[in-house]
Amino acid sequence: MPKRKRTFPCGHKGYGRTCHRCEQERMIQEQEHQELEEKRNKKLEWEASFSQDIIDLRGLPDYVVIKARAIIDGLRTSKNYREFGGKRLRHNRFVISIPVTRNYRMLCQDSGNFLVPQKVLSHEDYNVCKPGD
Repeated sequence: MPKRKRTFPCGHKGYGRTCHRCEQERMIQEQEHQELEEKRNKKLEWEASFSQDIIDLRGLPDYVVIKARAIIDGLRTSKNYREFGGKRLRHNRFVISIPVTRNYRMLCQDSGNFLVPQKVLSHEDYNVCKPGD
C-alpha cells in the first residue's frame, strides 16, 4: 500500500506525524532567541563590570577598557609605570602619563609608594588637558 501525503494543521503537506518544516522553523527561532539572550547577558555583565573600576571607563571603546584595566592591575601589583611606557609630565612631576593605546592616555597621580589612576583620555583631550607642554 503506497504512502499518502497528509495535510497538517499548519497547512503544509508531507509524510509523518509532525510537520518537519514547522518543526525546523521553531528550532531556528529557539536558537535565535537563545543567542539573543546570551548576548543580552554578556552586555549586562560588561555593564556591571564598570562598577568595580576605580576610575570611570564608561564611554571608551572595549579594547581601551580592557587595556586600561590591565594597566591598573599591573600598577596595583606594584609594577613600575615605565614598564607600560609611562612618563612624568614636565609641568607637574607628580602626574604620570601612560599610553593605553595609540590614541588614549591614562593620567596617574604619584603619591609616594604607589600611583593613583585619575582618568583615561583620548589623545585629543589629553593634549588640551596638559598645560605647559
